[in-house]
Amino acid sequence: MRACAMFCSNLQVPKFGVQSPSLRLASLRRTLTTTTALSKSPSKSFRSIQYSDAQATILNFGILKDLVKIFVLDLETTGLCRRIGHVTEIAVRDLQGGKNSCFQTLVNPQQNVPNSSIHGIPTNMVTHSDVPRMVELIPILLEYIRSRQGPGVQVLFAAHNARRFDVPFLIKEFSSCSFEIPPDWLFLDTLALSHELRKLYGPKVPPKISLEGLSEFYKITREGPKHRAMADVNLLTSILPNMTSDLNLGVADLLQRSFKASVCSITMKKKKK
Repeated sequence: MRACAMFCSNLQVPKFGVQSPSLRLASLRRTLTTTTALSKSPSKSFRSIQYSDAQATILNFGILKDLVKIFVLDLETTGLCRRIGHVTEIAVRDLQGGKNSCFQTLVNPQQNVPNSSIHGIPTNMVTHSDVPRMVELIPILLEYIRSRQGPGVQVLFAAHNARRFDVPFLIKEFSSCSFEIPPDWLFLDTLALSHELRKLYGPKVPPKISLEGLSEFYKITREGPKHRAMADVNLLTSILPNMTSDLNLGVADLLQRSFKASVCSITMKKKKK
């Protein structure tokens, strides 16, 4: 309940005041411009962008059911070093399921892909006009998340090794394209949950707590190739309810364990120094 109170107290409620006619008109123009821009999303011009349906994933939302939207996220990249690497694939799945609850696309990194042996994404697969560059993809991704978020709803992205890999890469890519990660996006690192799981079960949980290790522990069969974004997203989607059940965690507990991108940004700046 304490976590719920902390979360609810941080929700931003829009404040409406009296505006002059000129200010109201300017605001209306900005709104119309934004709406028009979103309605003319270029996503249909990129064949690599795919939307698909999925069933809902059962988690213990409690009183936060209508206040939190949880997505599972995965990235594939040209390497482990974010300073010289770029995203080659991204997948997102809305755990509430429904129509178009899954989003996936290849991403043109505008460079060679030296690690295609790991994820099976060669250079010629991503460096053509049907695949968006990150600067073209970010507005589409932002629109997609907003379309499923709803007003006043907190967004929580779950990713395995989010703190050291996915989020730093997202920060770097957004920054390089002159975008900022929205302040209402929170991130949950399921690798940290895996460490909690190992404390609970000891050596029964594999010491190298990868998605593959967790899938073996929970006897979950992977669908799709290793190290492809949507296949990894679907695998983590199957693993997450088992982890939260074993650790007796509700969504309020996941929020307590979450972090903002700004926390990673500070850490990244300190490492540069």
